[in-house]
Amino acid sequence: MVLLEKTIKKIGGLDYKLMEKTQERLNNLTKPKASLGRLEEVAKLIVGITRNENPVLKNKVIFTMSGDHGVTEEGISAYPKEVTPQMVYNFLRGGAGINVLARHVGARVVVVDMGVACDLKPHKDLVIKKVNYGTKNMVKGPAMSKDEAIKSIEAGIEVFEEEAKLDIDIVGTGDMGIGNTTASSAIASVVTGKSAEEVTGRGTGIDDKTLSKKQEVIKKAINLNKPEAKDAIDVLSKVGGFEIGGLSGIILAASSKRVPIVIDGFISGAAALIAYQLCPKIKDYLIASHQSQEKGHKIILDFLGVNPLLDLNLRLGEGTGAALAMSIIEASVKILTEMATFQSAGVSEKKDK
Repeated sequence: MVLLEKTIKKIGGLDYKLMEKTQERLNNLTKPKASLGRLEEVAKLIVGITRNENPVLKNKVIFTMSGDHGVTEEGISAYPKEVTPQMVYNFLRGGAGINVLARHVGARVVVVDMGVACDLKPHKDLVIKKVNYGTKNMVKGPAMSKDEAIKSIEAGIEVFEEEAKLDIDIVGTGDMGIGNTTASSAIASVVTGKSAEEVTGRGTGIDDKTLSKKQEVIKKAINLNKPEAKDAIDVLSKVGGFEIGGLSGIILAASSKRVPIVIDGFISGAAALIAYQLCPKIKDYLIASHQSQEKGHKIILDFLGVNPLLDLNLRLGEGTGAALAMSIIEASVKILTEMATFQSAGVSEKKDK
């Protein structure tokens, strides 16, 4: 708990004075004011986060965290839990969607075992932070102990701090874990106050019968465990997942280091909810990469007050949406730092009537 508290204390606010200065600069670029819309907003936010007038987003890192979920015993997923370790090996071989998109934008992928339900073969690119061999079935009791919840968050902080030694200019969050949309839906329901039906989608593609069962499982877990919405550790321990806790730690650590955070889809959104309940200041550091197909994702983003950059009907996870958005975010910064002003280009400005 010491590392968690220490990290939270380091999280400050945006540099609004520098953002005002950046707005003036944006207004003087060779274009009509605000004509590049969200690109200008994002560039200004990056300056406010980093406190750097001329930010460079060279070192891009996507953390893809994996964990298994005991609730899969209830038959609420389209895939068996064996897919979790199989996909981890796919990440390590460079053959998954996140690997392709990360290569496309020049990001490195950090693969982390937060709680896969088996011992994975050692690999030079695999970070082992296993809290336990998957969570327990949350319809029979808490998914994990409070100590494990804290341990998962602090493990995420440790992973970030270790990778930060190699420099990180911008971070993306990603996930892998069969059953994790169920845990994320439960977290979203508890924290936002919405019903299980409102926040629960089809995950990897379940049918109507399984969707109905999934919603009932979530309601049963919440009624049994009675997580306290304002107590993030309580929520995470009772209905969460180890990879969700780890991603919360990444978000907190990045915020403490003034590094922009590009959150991926629904699972990353649930992790952001946990981090937000621990420290509301992290909201200023979040950039929502996209609006996923999971209907609960919009509810999460609305609750956090962040607007997605993209809407491509994505629902893969892994950090794929974050990778795509990084390209746009980097473009926004280059507009700010490389585009000429009216004065430097010798272009006449708009006439005042």
